[in-house]
Amino acid sequence: MLVGVCDFPGSYAFPPAGYGGIERWLWAVAVGARAAGADVHLLGPGWLPDLEPEWVRKPVRLEDVTAGSLAERELKAAGYDLLIVGHEYPSLPAWVRTWSQLDCDVATFQHSPVFQHTDSAFDGKRSRLYCYSPEMIERYADHQPVPELAVHLGLNEEEPPAAKGRDLVWLGRIDAEKAPHLAARAAQILGRRIRIVGPVFDEDYVRSHEEVFSADNVEWVGELGGPAKTAAIRGASVFVYTYERNYVEAGAAVFGESLRAGTPIAALTWREGTCAQAALCDRTGVTTVVSPDADDETASQALAEAIECAIALDHAEVQAVGQHRFDPTRHFEAMAAR
Repeated sequence: MLVGVCDFPGSYAFPPAGYGGIERWLWAVAVGARAAGADVHLLGPGWLPDLEPEWVRKPVRLEDVTAGSLAERELKAAGYDLLIVGHEYPSLPAWVRTWSQLDCDVATFQHSPVFQHTDSAFDGKRSRLYCYSPEMIERYADHQPVPELAVHLGLNEEEPPAAKGRDLVWLGRIDAEKAPHLAARAAQILGRRIRIVGPVFDEDYVRSHEEVFSADNVEWVGELGGPAKTAAIRGASVFVYTYERNYVEAGAAVFGESLRAGTPIAALTWREGTCAQAALCDRTGVTTVVSPDADDETASQALAEAIECAIALDHAEVQAVGQHRFDPTRHFEAMAAR
């Protein structure tokens, strides 16, 4: 099988070393495809040139290819069986025009809860859409979505054997949608230290919660990538997951990242059917569901209780389950199957 994994214009490298969403998913699929025995071409100029000694890199984007051009003829001659692409592209006319000439399947994962596809983007067979959670399946029901847990990988983020870990960790982009102030407050309630890892996307949000973020139990780490990022997750006793009441998590990279590292998760959600419920089980984490009408203090108290329960989970078992459920090879094989 020949698989083309397509990049897209963006500010992050392919694969990213630190923060990134779809970029990390595309790299995980490429790694999984090759581990499954497929030949893989990295399509597009965004892929790091340093990958070329070990990977076939083709710096062309389908949406830029003109009809009858040499690039189109070379793509057709390659004989792709499957293209893996960001979720917008099966609805992009220029991309679809080139894809229609290649006589191959296309698969994508829905990483946005609001993007609107064209009616003809997916047929459930030759063009397939995959979604993480029940609420995402419901949102995209018209496009015949297939349930599947997304796997994300960064460069040089291989996980060593699990360790018991200390303190707590929260990781992600720091803004109101991700609501890390709830994690910081829950840690404060428990009298435990918490490391906040990730890039600040919203300075106003941070200032609005200055009291809890500046508390002695909070350590600001900044953005980490590669082995340092993996170590920050693996070195924690519990990974704390939060988000804002009306936010819909579509792809949820952090669940796979934490569980593969062997760190159990305490997750705060505001309803059933979210990524947390899809990703976690009794052996890997604790999910608390709080009414969206509840205030922040009530939510933080509930999250603190979930953290205390998650601390008791076995890290080695968490890692064993996580590396099975969020395995790149298994993920690719699921997406390659019709």
